[in-house]
Amino acid sequence: MATHARELMDKLISFPTVSRDSNLELIDFVENYLSDLGVPSTRVPNEDGTKAALYAHVGPQVDGGVVLSGHTDVVPVDGQAWDTDPFTVTERDGKLYGRGTCDMKGFDALALSAVPLALERGIKRPLQIALSYDEEVGCVGAPPMIDHMVAMGMPRADTVLVGEPSMMKVVTGHKGGIGYKMHFHGFEVHSSLAHTGVSAIMEAAKLINWANEVNAENAAQTPGPLAAEFVPPYTTLHVGTITGGTAHNITAKDCTFGFGFRIVPGEDISAWQDRFLAKVAEIEAEMKAIRPEARISAEQYFYVPGLKPEDDGAAERLVRDLTGENGSNVVSYGTEAGQFQERGYSAVVCGPGDIAQAHQPNEFISVDQFQQGEAFIEKLVNALVQ
Repeated sequence: MATHARELMDKLISFPTVSRDSNLELIDFVENYLSDLGVPSTRVPNEDGTKAALYAHVGPQVDGGVVLSGHTDVVPVDGQAWDTDPFTVTERDGKLYGRGTCDMKGFDALALSAVPLALERGIKRPLQIALSYDEEVGCVGAPPMIDHMVAMGMPRADTVLVGEPSMMKVVTGHKGGIGYKMHFHGFEVHSSLAHTGVSAIMEAAKLINWANEVNAENAAQTPGPLAAEFVPPYTTLHVGTITGGTAHNITAKDCTFGFGFRIVPGEDISAWQDRFLAKVAEIEAEMKAIRPEARISAEQYFYVPGLKPEDDGAAERLVRDLTGENGSNVVSYGTEAGQFQERGYSAVVCGPGDIAQAHQPNEFISVDQFQQGEAFIEKLVNALVQ
């Protein structure tokens, strides 16, 4: 017989909440689910009202509780070869297939399944649910939700558990990140007279080559104790997509691409921003020396602070006690845990599933991992009763 958590996951997966689309049908479902349990919830919509985050408080109005944090969006399935309907959970050979089963509606379902359990057992410390939007496009939906939780005077939790897939290992550190939408505006001339024009592509290549040089520079340095725990053990710069140009014999008028950083926690993100923007300004000055109309725009579209290991942190202490997991684990991807920590919460990452399955065709979470998640939720609620 399907468990309550499994039934919830089936329902959550059925909502195709790809980041480019709305998540409001899922939020409606969660809101009604909580309301039926007598638990009020609060929506925090995005600017145009097409998406919303949601948070809720269960138990006494006191500090010292636990936040179960997850995101509701998933990555697209376009162009991926799926063997099953990605928005229907399919169980086969001990695996539960579907978009988001691993990343991370499986955990969202577990978090929601904790609510009736907490009400039934009469918790003495609060349980809070926090579900965001647009995590997959730069963790942009969590900050306004967290700020709203604080501004509305929600009792302060001791622990934030972000349930990204970690195979139920306790992750106490992750890299931060910043991302820029770059647009190089060149000046078109016939390529036989290239020296009189400005090729947006050729100029953009200077910035991309700078990224390669900085990566090599960082790789050659001896990493500090914290950096050494990461793979790779240094901050990385990356360009994933690029478009531009009109024809092979015209200097490119435009070139657009994304430029991203994955920054070791403890390093100064603002210093990286300053260094990057200084390089952009240097290249732009060279472009303008040829054609004053040429320019570069750099729009920052995400900022994700790193998660720093805490000295005897409350979140780490609690989650290690519940899981029995004592290893030292850090990851190079970013999560919303750093955003909670930046706002003064003690936070860790711990959830069922393997991150290697995230974003893949035929994404899955193993039945065993999901059951381990259910057992963890049972232990957590029991801990809140004491």
